[in-house]
Amino acid sequence: MTIKFGTDGWRAVMCEEFTFANVRRVTRAIVDYLREAGLAGRGIIIGYDTRFLAERFAAVAADVCAVAGVPVYLTEGDAPTPVVAHAILDRGTAGALMFTASHNPPEYQGLKFIPDYAGPAAPEITRRIEDFLAGGDLGTLGPGRSAPASPVPGQPAPVTAFDPKPAYLTHLRALVDLAAVRAAGLRVLYDPMFGTGRRYLPDLLEEAGCRLTVIHGERDPLFGGETPEPIERHLGELISRVRAGEADLGLATDGDADRFGIIDRDGSYLSANQIIPLLFWHLVRKGVPGGVVRTVATTHLLDRLAARFGRPVTETPVGFKYICQVMREKPICIGGEESGGLSIGGHLPEKDGVLACLLVAELRAVAGRPLRAILAELMEEVGPAFSRRIDLRYAETEKRAIMRRLQEGAPAEIGGVLVTSVNRTDGVKLILADGSWVLVRASGTEPLLRVYVEASSPEMLERRIEDARAVLTSYLR
Repeated sequence: MTIKFGTDGWRAVMCEEFTFANVRRVTRAIVDYLREAGLAGRGIIIGYDTRFLAERFAAVAADVCAVAGVPVYLTEGDAPTPVVAHAILDRGTAGALMFTASHNPPEYQGLKFIPDYAGPAAPEITRRIEDFLAGGDLGTLGPGRSAPASPVPGQPAPVTAFDPKPAYLTHLRALVDLAAVRAAGLRVLYDPMFGTGRRYLPDLLEEAGCRLTVIHGERDPLFGGETPEPIERHLGELISRVRAGEADLGLATDGDADRFGIIDRDGSYLSANQIIPLLFWHLVRKGVPGGVVRTVATTHLLDRLAARFGRPVTETPVGFKYICQVMREKPICIGGEESGGLSIGGHLPEKDGVLACLLVAELRAVAGRPLRAILAELMEEVGPAFSRRIDLRYAETEKRAIMRRLQEGAPAEIGGVLVTSVNRTDGVKLILADGSWVLVRASGTEPLLRVYVEASSPEMLERRIEDARAVLTSYLR
């Protein structure tokens, strides 16, 4: 069976592809990579979230690494992905294995390899791991296998249990003004969605004096029958309770707490395309230096704010691994993507939902008014932006045909508005004369086209979505 690494690691359905045997295969391939890179002696962190059998998969991986002579630091209990990433820097290891399927449905499990720079693995790293995977079955040599992950002479390397929480929380205290939050006396509702954020974010919210209520705060590998993704349709109870007046702010994180969801005081959901510009504005006011890095699918409101503040903007393909690369190369104030991931300068080049929620609490405390009120002021200053993603289902042949036609010749207009430029950074992005834009990308795993649209009003947004549908349908005639 061929195992491929996707946008952020290897994910598969448990008992089908994600099995103990395949975990051993992937772990040995990662050890091969570390040996080839001369990093194996530095050891590796192994962590896991709240998914079914996560600690068992972690133990199997720890055994493979130890027998192959790689020292292991195994987290005591489940931990968020950004916490495991921070532990790499704290302990100076060669990287980490993180068992999580993030925001995927409960039947999925996954394995991320996080390299020594504590961010998503670059494509060249995952390709090399895949080369080792393709080299043969367990214990056999194949093309390119310069160092098989077989037992080494002598005793296995040690497996040491450790608690990553203290060092991580200390680091966050240096990034977030907890005293400012304490002065505001915020009432906060937090939904970890039965995931691992429940063991981390409440500690600092309570330390900051928030009157905190946690819902869905127990471990449930079935995630209450929902997908643990902190988007509006999965946060019904949080929204209704904030709307009922129980809190000034609603916060949520996904299964491994690297993504965030935010509910304002009136019970309205704010998307990442609204929160990231708000936090950029807040960080600039705090004096955090650097530019902005965003994916091609993320709001241009960031660009207009950056122009207002005299900060540069870098655009990347979709995937936090590309944001990570820019954060490692340039001074960055904030990096973010529309799917709910962000990080900031002085932190890891890895998305962090725990940090995002704390920064939103800090912003809400310092501003002293609802988030939507601040957002309205920003849009009045630099221009409005309303965005949405829709998924359109097509047969695989239709999906390929539409993307081929878009790549060969983009339309001259959409809904009667001229297309002024075409961006092919990732998919096909059409910039229109009125400032609106449409991005079309093909899903790599499903018969879907992902269509991202941004416009200057809710009404225009609806028109642009329908215009985009019409253009894509016309390509099948």
